Amino acid sequence: MSSPSSDAVPAAQPRLLLVDDDADILALLARYLGANGCKTAAASSAAQARAAVAAGGIDLVLLDLGLPDEDGLSLLRHLQTQWRGPVIVVSGRGDAVDRVVGLELGADDYVAKPFDFRELLARIRSVLRRVPSPPSSPAAECLAFEGFRLDLSSRRLTDANGAEIALTTGEFQLLRALLQRPQQVLSRDELMTALHGREAGPYDRTIDVAVGRLRRKLESDPSAPSLIKAVRGAGYLFAAAVSAA
Repeated sequence: MSSPSSDAVPAAQPRLLLVDDDADILALLARYLGANGCKTAAASSAAQARAAVAAGGIDLVLLDLGLPDEDGLSLLRHLQTQWRGPVIVVSGRGDAVDRVVGLELGADDYVAKPFDFRELLARIRSVLRRVPSPPSSPAAECLAFEGFRLDLSSRRLTDANGAEIALTTGEFQLLRALLQRPQQVLSRDELMTALHGREAGPYDRTIDVAVGRLRRKLESDPSAPSLIKAVRGAGYLFAAAVSAA
């Protein structure tokens, strides 16, 4: 990975949890990110990471998969059920299977080692820009479809019985993009921009993985979807009617 150097410092100071069992990498990341407007906390094991997240105040987790006490994918699964913040997987396990599994489990991005520090910082900023801001007033804009209700301020999704359906940051961004343009075909590039602030590569399956994960939470039969339909060679279309709630 390239040597770190300072870039322009942003106005906000997000607090990042760096999870890696390599002390040298933790030190390099802390120094570079600290010089670029980020506060950092470090964890060298899954147990330390769980404790840090539970203590609160973390805006984003950078997660290495090779941890000494627990597989990183297991920790990612825990974070997606117990914590609502974004996770970027940063790992030497960069093969396609690990990438797909990480995205299936709800990672907001996946960066393979060795990485360029500036690219990593750009991805962190991109993910943080997509995290919804806290509501400024009690009134929240909501969208309703097929008995579901999505609160755009709190990013809470509830079903017809009022039960909450947990969404990762990426799932919320994808669902919002689809609901805001119902009955319209959205290309993979448009959806990738909504999720990651960049267009899809020619072999990028990120959107397909994210759609599959969202279908499992919304569709009565994900293998025969009626809400999120694939349009061959074009992208995806949200087929149900959507109304303000």
